[in-house]
Amino acid sequence: MADIWIRKEGRAGRITLTRPKALNALSYDMCLAIDAALKAWVSDETVTLVLIDAEGDKAFCAGGDIAKMYSTGMAGDFTYGRQFWADEYRMNARLADYPKPVVSFLQGFIMGGGVGVGCHACHRIVGESSQVAMPECGIGLVPDVGGSWILAHAKGGLGAYLGLTGARMGPADAMRAGFADMFIPQDLWEGAKAQLIASGDVSALEAAPAPEPVFAAHQEVIDAAFMQTSVVAIARELGDMEGPFAAKSLEALRRNSPLAMACTLAMLHNLGPASSIREALAQEYRFTWRAMEHADFLEGIRAAIVDKDRNPRWRHASLADVTEAEVNSMLAALGSEELTFEIIEEE
Repeated sequence: MADIWIRKEGRAGRITLTRPKALNALSYDMCLAIDAALKAWVSDETVTLVLIDAEGDKAFCAGGDIAKMYSTGMAGDFTYGRQFWADEYRMNARLADYPKPVVSFLQGFIMGGGVGVGCHACHRIVGESSQVAMPECGIGLVPDVGGSWILAHAKGGLGAYLGLTGARMGPADAMRAGFADMFIPQDLWEGAKAQLIASGDVSALEAAPAPEPVFAAHQEVIDAAFMQTSVVAIARELGDMEGPFAAKSLEALRRNSPLAMACTLAMLHNLGPASSIREALAQEYRFTWRAMEHADFLEGIRAAIVDKDRNPRWRHASLADVTEAEVNSMLAALGSEELTFEIIEEE
């Protein structure tokens, strides 16, 4: 497949995303190819570890390829998007629970679907250019691909801050928030990969000191605002604060989808310390299954990607217009459509 290169080298099973001109956006076919490779390598004794990387300097993977999802959704066909999400989430779960070490090298933008591919590895390498984000609320979606699970385990109000605002994390902040494990200067990456391929031993990885995290200096503000129990209360708290950080955070809340943010906050509150990634993915799927028909997803894509007018007409004019009943409805169990993982267990 032109968009992804899957092969075995030395002791490693290798997955390389190969569409840098599209910022390595993850298509449905790429998702299925990754899952098929992971399944094949589980019982392959010649594969000791899995190495995931991407071509180009700008992005490991800047998100999912949602063009077909948008066109089918606008035509009233929600089946394609729902199937894409279901299979993608099962692939995310397989990566997170994989019985062999998985190492990912995360340069440039790592967003949305890229988080799902790169940030559930057990060894997640970031470098100088790494910019990690979950910006889904800006297109009427919620942090998904298991991202809500990582956010829910971040310190204090940091997960809610990152999920609601879509703020970008540099390498140190990504490590601090639980999206990455190790900083290695990018000029050393090819040597590190060569060692992994030759030895199959992750102990070959050597971390270097990371730059200082940016958001650590704002943790007190983040906690005071984003540990509130509603988006309305968060916005009110930010409005009472002084300084550019609070002002920029409030601006993001006013820009993003009110329904998506309310549901995101509820999802994070629902995921306790003992929650599993599969619980998070199942909860995400409840929203995404309904997203095209009952939420702001299609309008968000129109405004951001199709017409590019950056002027989405959300279903709710203000944060206060979203009701608890609407949030509960978006996150309610799906009955026979509930996301399950039996297909993974049976293989």
